[in-house]
Amino acid sequence: MRAFLFVIGIAIVWAQKSPYQLFNSEGKPITYEQMLQQALQSDIVLFGELHNNPIAHWFQRVLTQDLYDHKKVQLILGAEMFERDDQLIIDEYLQGFITERQFCQEAKCWNNFETDYKPLLDFAKRHQLRFIATNVPRRYAQWVFKKGIEGLKQLPKEAHRYFVRLPLEVDTTLQSYRAMLTMGAGHGGSWKIVYAQALKDATMAESILKHWKKGMLFLHFNGAYHSNYHEGIVYYLKKQKPKLKIFVIATVEQDQINALEKEHLEKGDVIICVDSRFPKSY
Repeated sequence: MRAFLFVIGIAIVWAQKSPYQLFNSEGKPITYEQMLQQALQSDIVLFGELHNNPIAHWFQRVLTQDLYDHKKVQLILGAEMFERDDQLIIDEYLQGFITERQFCQEAKCWNNFETDYKPLLDFAKRHQLRFIATNVPRRYAQWVFKKGIEGLKQLPKEAHRYFVRLPLEVDTTLQSYRAMLTMGAGHGGSWKIVYAQALKDATMAESILKHWKKGMLFLHFNGAYHSNYHEGIVYYLKKQKPKLKIFVIATVEQDQINALEKEHLEKGDVIICVDSRFPKSY
């Protein structure tokens, strides 16, 4: 009996010390099961992470497994962290033609690939799922940052296969883009930093739509800023297919997680609010 009470006590303490809380867009607490059910009813799930947040990466693994349990081969994965010109290398790794070492030598792997993205890629490998490299090669985004959108026309014709079809329209009234302009003030970027961001968002949206088919569920991993407030990637997805059911997960950090702060409301359909004291992965 004493041991039983001890276990119950530990459970209560753990519940009180949970490093995260899930909220809906209005700031009302929800359960993981509610989040999962909403995701399952969607065509596309955009999982907005904070790149160095271990809780977000843990949720990605859990959600991927649970969505697969329901959708099986109808699930398709994709990520901002891999660029379009890495797709052949990803396919060769998934099909067992190259080793992990060869993959890391050839692909542009992020520094936290081993801990945070390799598990997702290996999940796709084990279950024979597609994994799509959705992002524009960074060199082209950097080119736009220097030359503006018009600079894309100067690139070789072969390069155009790696970014969204032109012309690229950018809605400069979007909240996330205007905030980016404010944050970038004084860094010499002007609107070019927004155009570079839009190139990424539009390319990722196009990549998703190219591989998504009706009846499938596309789970996409990206930095939260690319999908917060149903903007960024969502804007370009809806521009092409307005009737898509898109489910957005956002990740935020707060000193206190019992209530969602006003600035984070409506960032996603579900917001993962993480205790800011929780250790970062880098």
